[in-house]
Amino acid sequence: MKKILLNILAMIAVGIVILWITSLWLDSWTRHGDTISVPSVRSLSYTEALSALDADGLKGCISDSVYDLHTPPGTVIEQNPKAGTVVKEGREVFLVINALSPKMVTLPSLTDISLRQARSILEGLEIKNIKVVTLPSDFKDLVLGVKYNGARLSAGARIPVSSTVVLEVGQGAPEIITDSIVSSDPSSSSDTSDHLDLF
Repeated sequence: MKKILLNILAMIAVGIVILWITSLWLDSWTRHGDTISVPSVRSLSYTEALSALDADGLKGCISDSVYDLHTPPGTVIEQNPKAGTVVKEGREVFLVINALSPKMVTLPSLTDISLRQARSILEGLEIKNIKVVTLPSDFKDLVLGVKYNGARLSAGARIPVSSTVVLEVGQGAPEIITDSIVSSDPSSSSDTSDHLDLF
């Protein structure tokens, strides 16, 4: 009986030792307790951001790109996780960067519609630089043509959203101004002349 009890105690002891060793191995494998505060890499170039993250044991990768005319190309605009977030070493940090070239858009037909409609369509395509040139035409504010860099564009043309688009619109028929001075009655002039001859 005593021998059986010793065997049971030995098995329990061995089990405890095995659990302890397994726990140590898991902590080492998962780097339990080894955490890092994510640095801020916003406004850095993509290359600089990767170097800063790598120095802290993190990995950077591009999740998306946008185009901002006022930000240098290749600059980090957003990051996830945010700066200051506590993560484990080796964690990926997703970066949104400013595209190296502007987004391209396809133009629909913009002629034979009103200036207001054409402007609304262009702004919907994120084209903000719009110039208007008037041409002789009886149809006021009707779009007659579209140009970019001096070249005439037709439906289906692809241009950068940062482009300056020139809309040629009709200036409308000239207004006719009528003479507001009423001519004198000839008979009235004659009567006046006769009246003067009496003196």
